[in-house]
Amino acid sequence: MSQVLVALVGRPNVGKSTLFNRIVGHRDAIVDDTPGVTRDRHYAMTDWAGKPFTVVDTGGFVPETEDIIENAIREQAQIAIDEADIVLFIVDALHGIHPSDVDIAMILRKSNKQVILVVNKVDSDKRESELGEYYKLGLGDPVPASALMGRKIGDLLDVVTAGFPAQDIDQPDHRLKVAIVGKPNVGKSSFVNALLQEDRHIVTDIPGTTRDPIDAVLKYHGEEILLVDTAGLRRKGKIKESVEFYSTLRSIKSIERCDVAVVMIDVQDGLEHQDLRIIETAVERNRAVVLAVNKWDLIEKDDRTSRILEKTLSERLRIYDFIPIIFISSRTKQRIFKVIELAKSVDGEQNKRIATHELNTLLGADIRTFPPRSRSGKEIKIKYITQVKAKPPVFAFFCNEPRLIDDNYKRYLQNRIREHFTFKGVPVVLTFKQK
Repeated sequence: MSQVLVALVGRPNVGKSTLFNRIVGHRDAIVDDTPGVTRDRHYAMTDWAGKPFTVVDTGGFVPETEDIIENAIREQAQIAIDEADIVLFIVDALHGIHPSDVDIAMILRKSNKQVILVVNKVDSDKRESELGEYYKLGLGDPVPASALMGRKIGDLLDVVTAGFPAQDIDQPDHRLKVAIVGKPNVGKSSFVNALLQEDRHIVTDIPGTTRDPIDAVLKYHGEEILLVDTAGLRRKGKIKESVEFYSTLRSIKSIERCDVAVVMIDVQDGLEHQDLRIIETAVERNRAVVLAVNKWDLIEKDDRTSRILEKTLSERLRIYDFIPIIFISSRTKQRIFKVIELAKSVDGEQNKRIATHELNTLLGADIRTFPPRSRSGKEIKIKYITQVKAKPPVFAFFCNEPRLIDDNYKRYLQNRIREHFTFKGVPVVLTFKQK
């Protein structure tokens, strides 16, 4: 079951990003110093009272403008509205209703989305008595809040999450769910059609032919496998950033519903920033990943080409170099069913459990060879290791000073776990607890 998508929209400088950071619970970084991936994210996972959801921030919505940057921001905001389950329309209590607010309200009323009108910068009871004018926007009861002060944010989130579906109502579906994700026009629909041996999905050279994720059931050696073909662009975007933003939002929805994400790229384009962003989205949600390099039939090659290209892609993946790579052609059907085999294999990896005695024997030796060091000079002792969960595999390290273990040493332990137990294509989660 995918999480509810909540979009924040409004004109510039009404406090959308401040509210976004308040809801998420921290300042969501524009730049991350994790090697390998540059982030310029506009979305984050969060929860309220045990109800998880994804929140999407947008730039200031300017309904009518000739400015190219404002046009790009408006396009992204419109995309967020189209994709959202709930829209939070943010207005500014200090300046009252702006003409742009009226225009945005009209757009939102036509969207047929659930809209919650949030009057931001209401930092006192006195300002709450001035909310009457906001009924003119025709969006129901205004909800007062102050993102900067944190005032009534809990009340707002109670309203936002009130209608969320219960998380346990779905019947469990034990079929393997494989999401086919990637940028527009890399051949996702052609791949699904080739697997199903029918033209179930419309395929053209125009990005945007697929409008919504479409589930398809593949019967493979007596087993049912659920395929999710993710959408490309609704229309050919004029702004590259809007294309990437749309692709990312669509990928999130499908990734959250899958067991394994097959990230498809075009061999002629290589592994680009947006591909890495989609991979990061899957790994952050602890989903197993396979990298399928499509259109293999379109390049000249010899017996060394695949090895050279695989090495180049692995170097580009950097911290995600545990992801397996396969070269395919949807058009000629070359190795398309090996993608399914590989997806089944990495699903088996993420369900794998390692015996506690084996963990302590092998990793214990690694830790003695290269013990953790503390900047404070205090000795860190890791005393016991156990796997507490599968899918994703979670390993608990019990030690005397869990807070002193730095990220470099955590990566060392992850690498040693992979060296001993593989976990190909699977994110490995480490937790450190006081012993």
